Amino acid sequence: MKIIVNVKPNSKTQKVEKKGNEFIVWLKSPPVDGKANKELIEVLAKYFDVKKRDIEIKSGATSRKKLIIIKE
Repeated sequence: MKIIVNVKPNSKTQKVEKKGNEFIVWLKSPPVDGKANKELIEVLAKYFDVKKRDIEIKSGATSRKKLIIIKE
């Protein structure tokens, strides 16, 4: 499954919201040294009830808008 995620780093809360064809994910981590990407994978794994290794950031690793591949 391919999804588009819009990431909001440095948030006070951690949550996932589906808006149309995209997901908005609020993360507590800052976008430094891959911390936000690591937290994003953890949050999405929990949300979709899959293992972290089944989630891949296909494009947008340094951007707020990312294409995510989830293996089912």
